[in-house]
Amino acid sequence: MDRLQARWVLRWALPALLSVAICGLLFAALTWAARQADDVAAARQHDLVALTVSKLRAAIAHDQESATVWDDAVQHTTDRDLDWLDGNLGKWMHSYFGHDAAIVTTSAGAPLYAFMAPGADVPSAEAFHQAYLPLLTRLQARLAAGDTEGTSDRVLSIGEADLTHVGGRPAIVSVKPIVSDSGEIEQVPGSEALHVAVRFLDRDLPAEIGKEYEFEDLQFSRTRTQDPQLSVIPLASASGEIIGYFQWRPFRPGHTVLETTSLALGLALLFIFSASSLAGNALWRRSSRLAASQTALRHQASHDSLTGLANRASFSEQLAERLTASRAETAHCVLFVDLDRFKEVNDTFGHPVGDRLITLAAARMTRLLPQATIARIGGDEFTILLDQDSVPRAEEIAEEIVKGLKQPFEIDDVHVVIGASVGVALERGPCDPVELTRRADIALYHAKAAGRNAYAIFGSHMDALLRKRRTLEQDLRDAVAERTAIEVVYQPVYDADGSGPKSLEALVRWNHPTMGPISPAEFIPLAEETGLIHEIGAIVIDEACSTLAELPGITLSINASSIELQTASYPLKILTALARWGLRAERLEIELTESVAVADKAQLARSIRLLREAGVTIAIDDFGTGYSTFSRVQSFDIDRIKIDKSFIDEVDQGNSRALVAAMIHMAQAKGLKITAEGVETAEQQETLKGLGCDNLQGFHLSRPLSRAALRALVLGQTTEIRAS
Repeated sequence: MDRLQARWVLRWALPALLSVAICGLLFAALTWAARQADDVAAARQHDLVALTVSKLRAAIAHDQESATVWDDAVQHTTDRDLDWLDGNLGKWMHSYFGHDAAIVTTSAGAPLYAFMAPGADVPSAEAFHQAYLPLLTRLQARLAAGDTEGTSDRVLSIGEADLTHVGGRPAIVSVKPIVSDSGEIEQVPGSEALHVAVRFLDRDLPAEIGKEYEFEDLQFSRTRTQDPQLSVIPLASASGEIIGYFQWRPFRPGHTVLETTSLALGLALLFIFSASSLAGNALWRRSSRLAASQTALRHQASHDSLTGLANRASFSEQLAERLTASRAETAHCVLFVDLDRFKEVNDTFGHPVGDRLITLAAARMTRLLPQATIARIGGDEFTILLDQDSVPRAEEIAEEIVKGLKQPFEIDDVHVVIGASVGVALERGPCDPVELTRRADIALYHAKAAGRNAYAIFGSHMDALLRKRRTLEQDLRDAVAERTAIEVVYQPVYDADGSGPKSLEALVRWNHPTMGPISPAEFIPLAEETGLIHEIGAIVIDEACSTLAELPGITLSINASSIELQTASYPLKILTALARWGLRAERLEIELTESVAVADKAQLARSIRLLREAGVTIAIDDFGTGYSTFSRVQSFDIDRIKIDKSFIDEVDQGNSRALVAAMIHMAQAKGLKITAEGVETAEQQETLKGLGCDNLQGFHLSRPLSRAALRALVLGQTTEIRAS
């Protein structure tokens, strides 16, 4: 019996006790490690949420400065221009930055304008007033005292911001003064109008933050939850008042690992050696998953979630580290890249296509510059820090980026063509990273002012260029008001055989009194930015109609800005001008630029329908250059396409000839007329005639003519005009 008992002990009891002891120790160790892992992960998430709320408060104030530090804002606020305030300090702040409310007050706090994002449970105006009044009062006192504490190259004006309640809803409220960016508008300290921005912390915002940083079920709560499974962070105002809490279900990597190893622990009770092996394997898996989760959290904190590029904070950190530790002979280069026409793509095709476009553009730049540090710092804005070997090629690289991003993108069968503007800043030796990025930003502004799809390298001359642009804007206002330097010339359009002018195209010109002729490519975008395009359009319409009245039997086309065409009053303006000059609508054609994206397709379609019903014909200008070439023909009722000069220049070459032939066949199948622009040689004329073009236009046939020269040509006093 004793031998049997000893055998039982040796065979079963001791192995069982040993298995239980080992598994018990292992279970205790794993449980402790799981808790530690969960605590570390929870602490990191807690810190990340706190950092996000802090950055959000600073970001709202920074967003405001994009519109409040601006001469135009000061002027329009002084003029009580509510439409301008609505478009630039109200709705725009909501649509571009996501602000829930915007209020403009006088220096005394009297409301001038208010915008509230639509939705349920919007607080009353009095609730907003009570929320921002303490901040406004403090800011008024600081402004009157001439306080500039806290301002820098990035913080352009003082302000007050805090977490508070607005009608019972938690919110970040920020107050900024509306001040001059140039310093040319004198403002008595304390007399500045004030701009209030509000971003609610409940409703959609927690979900947006949770989605961006991958927090599970992030929510706002007025009271602190008692659920031990949830992580909580209090939201406190500057005075220490708790206005609510953010709560979420924390990521628990250790708990997950413990659940996955339970089966292994059970098997270890029966098979000691197998159990040890499984326990070691489970421990390795736990460690690797914990490391992976920590790596993922670090990656999320320093990288853009959409593109995988570095984010603004990570880029700034790397830039500062390189610049401050560099040698005196080390060269540095920072590039600012902004995608041109991205907003139009977003508005036209939707945010999924816009997000895909951002991703593809980032990938294209990464392939072009695999050794550079590239970051996405905003919606369609990128910064690049070149590696040391690439700095001498900075200008060449900027040009390659412009060319590379100008190439078409194919997104879900959509042909998208955008472009890019690039600002370049160069420096040598240790330097201030903030100053270097500021210079790149200024250079980017100049690249955009030069017509976009270009690059600019920062130089001391750029301040002078900024002043020149402001002067040019004022001169354009004077020219439009006086109607002395704005002129209209006319380019004849011929039959394909060149037998005679069949129609005219009215072209606007600006002859500056001191600088001479200003290119339309320079002053038309300026007119669109300043709103002068409507007055210039009215000048062209009136001049064109008066010319038509003198020349019976000929038709005439005018170019219309997309801003004009998307204005509800535009058809009435056209028809009124025709009636005033006693002209039939069939003699006028409106040219819509094909490369222009359309924000309000419905209004554009209504304008085109009203004009065509009255008898006015519609043409698509610059056909083939945009990102909706054939879809626009399908979307709108048109009568003619005008093939862009870029295709005509190479029409004698195989690829371009095939493209032009395809455009002509498509137009003929749709019953549309075809005009070829930019015909400069007899060979081009013959080729286009053979391909089936109806009309031709270009220097080979006639340059743009003054009104007097045009009358001589059309009325038979001049038989032929050719390019000199």
